[in-house]
Amino acid sequence: MPGGTLLRLAAFTTDPAGGNPAGVWIGDQLPTPETMQRVAAEVGYSETAFVAPALGAERTIRYFSPATEVPFCGHATIATGVALGEREGDGVYHLATSVGVVPVVTTTREGRRWASLTSVAPRQEPVDEKLVDSVRSLLGWAADALDPSIPPVRAYAGAWHLVLATTSPAVLNAPLGYDFDRLRAVMLEAGLVTLQLIFRDTPTSFQARNPFPVGGVVEDPATGAAAAALAGYLRDAGLIPVPARVTIRQGEAMGRPSRLEVEIPERGGIIVSGTAVPLP
Repeated sequence: MPGGTLLRLAAFTTDPAGGNPAGVWIGDQLPTPETMQRVAAEVGYSETAFVAPALGAERTIRYFSPATEVPFCGHATIATGVALGEREGDGVYHLATSVGVVPVVTTTREGRRWASLTSVAPRQEPVDEKLVDSVRSLLGWAADALDPSIPPVRAYAGAWHLVLATTSPAVLNAPLGYDFDRLRAVMLEAGLVTLQLIFRDTPTSFQARNPFPVGGVVEDPATGAAAAALAGYLRDAGLIPVPARVTIRQGEAMGRPSRLEVEIPERGGIIVSGTAVPLP
């Protein structure tokens, strides 16, 4: 692509067969929105990040799914951080997103590059019971499958997600056979980017799945933005003592296991960490 380099990486994994694939385009100047959308559709991953300028600690970043631009994407940010670290070395990169500046720290651990992003300040909003019932019905979840200890909520850390917790790992890991167009329409009307479906294994570990029809994708195998939003909710609702570190396992039901490490400070943005590896 003229004026830039397009990389392909899998984030939140050490195995190219796992994690969440992301495109990372790095160039001197961002392409037009129409070009970025076309490239993202051609790449076909849940998101492709576009970063400019090519050098420096401060950059602009935009994220496009195959179907639309999204305000923030965690896994593509982790992939970008690893890519920048490989090109320029460990350090702090400040990425100006449409929702605010997201610092990304790259480090090397046992010969492998890691990236840690700090989200914008998380927040939550009450969710309408009719929306919960509509989404639950489309997913095929019974009302009594919801976990009352983690009530449904709209959660934000750069993008809005609907958090739905279940008491049953079997419910969480059942095949996703939802009506794609209907769920997409419901989510667009509610201003949601993804669904954050979770099961709490232990006080500090979760399984997660992330339907993403808004972006033209049935399911996302690792979702850093949703992880940050969930962590902010756990903290702000008093559902976990802070500071805390939690692990989120995602992508296992779709054969792309991913591991997200999340640090929850007492206040401020949520820190989401992971590595990324090149895709063949």
